[in-house]
Amino acid sequence: MECRIGCAACCIAPSISSAMPKMPYGKPAGVPCAHLTAEFKCELFGKEERPAVCAGFKAEPDFCGNNRAEAIHILTQLE
Repeated sequence: MECRIGCAACCIAPSISSAMPKMPYGKPAGVPCAHLTAEFKCELFGKEERPAVCAGFKAEPDFCGNNRAEAIHILTQLE
């Protein structure tokens, strides 16, 4: 499965405990990542500073559902 353009549920719903630029204490659940652009893209994509948990996340129907709202709901429930 390919990531949906403009979704970014994985950059909003889950918490991230890893420190990263702009977020030295990680990211709380439900808070958009500081590296999420207005176009819902990751400004750390492909960079060494990107947390391993982010780089390791792969879009799958079980996590992403059928649309962005479902993805946020699923990932929030998993949190």
